[in-house]
Amino acid sequence: MNVRQLRELFPITRRYNFLNAAAVAPLSSPASQAMCRYIEHTCGQATIGADFYMNAEQTRSLAAALIGADPDEVTFTKNTTEGIGWVAGGLPWRAGDNVVITAVEFPANVYPWMGLGRQGVDLRMVKEVDGRVPAEDVIAAIDERTRVVSVSAVQYASGFRMDLPRLGQVCRERDVLLCVDAIQALGVLPIDVRAMQIDFLSADGHKWLCGPEGCGIFYCRRELLDRLTPVFAGWLCMEDALDFGNYRFEFLRSARKFDTGSYNLAGICGLGASIEMWLEAGIDVVAQWALALTDRLVEGVRGKGYRVVSSRLPGEASSIVAFVSDHHDHGEIRKRLQEQHRVIISCREGRLRASPHAYNTLEEIDQLIELLPGH
Repeated sequence: MNVRQLRELFPITRRYNFLNAAAVAPLSSPASQAMCRYIEHTCGQATIGADFYMNAEQTRSLAAALIGADPDEVTFTKNTTEGIGWVAGGLPWRAGDNVVITAVEFPANVYPWMGLGRQGVDLRMVKEVDGRVPAEDVIAAIDERTRVVSVSAVQYASGFRMDLPRLGQVCRERDVLLCVDAIQALGVLPIDVRAMQIDFLSADGHKWLCGPEGCGIFYCRRELLDRLTPVFAGWLCMEDALDFGNYRFEFLRSARKFDTGSYNLAGICGLGASIEMWLEAGIDVVAQWALALTDRLVEGVRGKGYRVVSSRLPGEASSIVAFVSDHHDHGEIRKRLQEQHRVIISCREGRLRASPHAYNTLEEIDQLIELLPGH
């Protein structure tokens, strides 16, 4: 991967040292251009001479390739919450069932499960200890009434990376369904739903994929499609959907059974272009560079007296680094970095959080370290 060439696809790098991909990442130039082409065509010609739904099928195939799935197991979401909600709302539940999550999930992976309380479903939340929620701690919370384990591939506030292969293996052995919020991993870390034995996956495209907000992907393992009932029915998710006057209530036998109506075609164009960009760069190569950047960052902030919350153990490290100061106000640090130096990081759960992507350089990491107030 040529970082200099990649930076050319991110105009923001000419104005900012942007180290905040875990929040809302900059839109890539390929995504912007693809969306503009859609807008310009539909403005001047509506859909005459173009088939943007065929473009959507290309994006579906790219998304499937990104996660190691088949295209008929993937569809589009408005956001991560929607996909997780399809799982929570679509499975048959019985009073006394339980769902296991961690106690440090982003709300998108909490509220859909909390909502099952009215059906008598218990929610078990595994605590974080020193920035870690190891797979073994999650496994220990599983019992004979656990129906679903739902975790983030990477935790938003700590950067802790879950051992999904281990967790997936145990869930499959115990006939427990594994649902993954992958928004903090897709685009920067490899995800393989087959190797990791993931049953459901949901992620919006506006973080590490560098696509537009409001357009993401959802994966449902083929063998589970019949077990998951769409939360509500619409025209596009039915067999013979284009035979408008023939009301045939029969869901499609693919992940498109969740496609209730017309697509966000502009968003899908942008998402597809960004996914294609990362596939061409190579996710393994992207991950290697992102981890090199964060290794340098961790060494630097520790040298200035900050305490690093994020685990840096092999397999647990990610491209998110959370660190804290016992002497300085985090909000003031973040504000000064942005307003005086155009260095962009964030604050989450009482921690400073930097999240460099593959378009960042070692020099940008060094600039952040130099500008942080010492202890």
